Amino acid sequence: MPETVLYHRLLLGEYLAALATLLALCFVTAPYGRHVRAGWGPTLPARVGWLVMESPAVFFVCLVYAAGTHRAEVAPLALLGLWLAHYLHRTFVFPWRMQGGRRMPLAIVALAVAFNLLNGYLNARWLSEFGSYAPGWLLGPRFVLGAALFALGFSVNLTSDGALRRLRAPGEGGYRVPRGGLFEWVSCPNYLGEMIEWFGFALAAWSPAGLAFALYTVANLAPRAVAHHAWYRGQFPDYPGERRALIPFVL
Repeated sequence: MPETVLYHRLLLGEYLAALATLLALCFVTAPYGRHVRAGWGPTLPARVGWLVMESPAVFFVCLVYAAGTHRAEVAPLALLGLWLAHYLHRTFVFPWRMQGGRRMPLAIVALAVAFNLLNGYLNARWLSEFGSYAPGWLLGPRFVLGAALFALGFSVNLTSDGALRRLRAPGEGGYRVPRGGLFEWVSCPNYLGEMIEWFGFALAAWSPAGLAFALYTVANLAPRAVAHHAWYRGQFPDYPGERRALIPFVL
């Protein structure tokens, strides 16, 4: 089978996986973090789980990217840089800055590894092989606006994660109501920031693989944000009534 045929079949598979994930997560909350529960098999420490499941988005992506004929061109390298800015932090910084962290089912880790292998192949292969970027791509409106959105989303994601982390003293467990910044508007600004990131990346790369990833991010995180919001309301009777789950005034 020619690689281009395989590529487009896998790409279609990711679009379908986004739809299936959205439908599934509307009925079942993924069992990790505050939603962890028994019955999902063996578990790993949260830090180890995050490292294992996110590492393909660094190492495998770099290997696939390096095999492409456009690997030394400026625009693909810049787009790879955006990708790695997120995933180097998510793989090597975020897990080790966690305060506490419940154990994570091995099944969840395995599913995430499988997705990151698929998604990493599709995006890396597009950037360095199947995509085509003119010499002036980095000065064009799609890249400039997309990179700006990515930077905005990345900043929101980092600052929101930091605010959640500061709710706990070192070695302290339990949960508190986050306050300040975008938390005054929504329960999960960290998820909103991540969605903005990947729609920005999709625009900057102008790729069907980037769009598939952005849509999958929404399918994965939007139901989780709703579940978080409901959890907060159930745990804290004085939880701010004006907050929404994900999008101010809307959802």
